[in-house]
Amino acid sequence: MFPWNIFPFNKNMKDTMKNMKPEEIENFVQDLMRKIMPQNMMGMMNPQDLMNGFQSSVSQQPQMTGVLNSAAFETHDFVFVRIPLKSEEWLKQLRIYHTSNKLIVEHIPEQEDKHTITLPAIVRKKGAAANYKDGVLEIKIPKNIDMQYSQIDVTEIL
Repeated sequence: MFPWNIFPFNKNMKDTMKNMKPEEIENFVQDLMRKIMPQNMMGMMNPQDLMNGFQSSVSQQPQMTGVLNSAAFETHDFVFVRIPLKSEEWLKQLRIYHTSNKLIVEHIPEQEDKHTITLPAIVRKKGAAANYKDGVLEIKIPKNIDMQYSQIDVTEIL
């Protein structure tokens, strides 16, 4: 059960929060976290570290890889990979391949370079397209909806 009684919510709370300075709000939140967290967990985690963990999970960072500085994300129907290119000449020498869960980019920036980007979802074999605009190469691959489920039997060991 959550200890709701430790929250100081009342009718004057709105006015109190308006008059608080940022340092006071931070101290208030840290004090609140100390009251909520069990005493045995206080040694494991600093309340400030806990708040930093929440902030990083809310702001979703693009997936970064190697020299290419690529970002991979998915929508309902497609997986997109965006790769900023420093030179338009790279378009002539690069080669792009993909498997069901990886994108392989070869020959940039150097001829012998090979970069593998893990895709956030399973994609189809056909239907991919790449466009270059404003210094960014965008690869669009249709997602594959895998509806093949396999049941696993559980046996009891005596």
